[in-house]
Amino acid sequence: MITLVPGFSLGHASDFKNLTGCTVVLCPPGTVGSVDIRGSAAGTRQLDALLGFHVVNEVHGVFISGGSAFGLDAAGGVMEFLEEQGRGFDVTITRVPIVPSAVIYDLSVGNCRARPDKAMGYAACQAARHEPQGDGSIGAGTGATIGKLLGVHQASKGGLGTSFLEGPGGLMVGALAVVNAFGDVVDPQTGEILAGARTTPESREFANSVELIRQGVVRRRFGEPTNTTIGVVATNARLTREEAQKIAQMSQNGLARCIRPVHTLFDGDTIFVLAHPQVSADLHVVGLLAETAMQEAIIAGVKSAHGLGVLPCYEDLREGPVK
Repeated sequence: MITLVPGFSLGHASDFKNLTGCTVVLCPPGTVGSVDIRGSAAGTRQLDALLGFHVVNEVHGVFISGGSAFGLDAAGGVMEFLEEQGRGFDVTITRVPIVPSAVIYDLSVGNCRARPDKAMGYAACQAARHEPQGDGSIGAGTGATIGKLLGVHQASKGGLGTSFLEGPGGLMVGALAVVNAFGDVVDPQTGEILAGARTTPESREFANSVELIRQGVVRRRFGEPTNTTIGVVATNARLTREEAQKIAQMSQNGLARCIRPVHTLFDGDTIFVLAHPQVSADLHVVGLLAETAMQEAIIAGVKSAHGLGVLPCYEDLREGPVK
């Protein structure tokens, strides 16, 4: 429901055969953006324009892809689409779209040789709509998994979720999360594990990653599958680039409340904030709404996930046999 913030559109391209995909958030003119990265295994592209003192102060889209670092190539399709639309930073002879991008690692659940490419990035833009697109294992969340302390075969299926909140004075905040976490996802109110590492590949019982780590069960190999939860917050608040970065930092609290452990050496946890300046709002109000919206998007991504024949999802683990 990030598209309920006026001006923003959302598009997905999904490869359900090879279990990968990509997602784009296209921005209205004049959008300001920033980013905060807390994980130690991020894969990104074109983040420079989101940092202070960069000459470009407008963001034209944010792109999220599966395929690990290979998937960054697909952002070229978004740039091609936007250039054709006349969107981008004016360099006289053409316009250069500013499309900050980040990737998740999904190579372990599908065909590792099939990754989102430029054509798929372009297709996601063609599919972009201003209406809600639905949540689940779609777009960049197609191959997402959760809880990999004991290996991907004992993980649960992840996905993509969205949310929307309203504040005083016409303030709107929407969020999108692609949940591909190393840790378990829990209900922030009860602490109940919703998706995560399971005791065996056939089990519906959660192993509890935090308790296992406290007992000394750790991952020692960095070559094993890496993980990332990527979030996008969109708002109609008037924010500077520096204020948007603060909102991104506050939004990371949403991850901390429902992913355990979070921001590990194996995660690339990244949150983008996009502000289309329409209303004035206190920074604390925007930040609190953003972190709550991010938390709700993560839970929505888990509860709407589909097993796709590879791993059990939330509904499988609650109501039926592992599929």
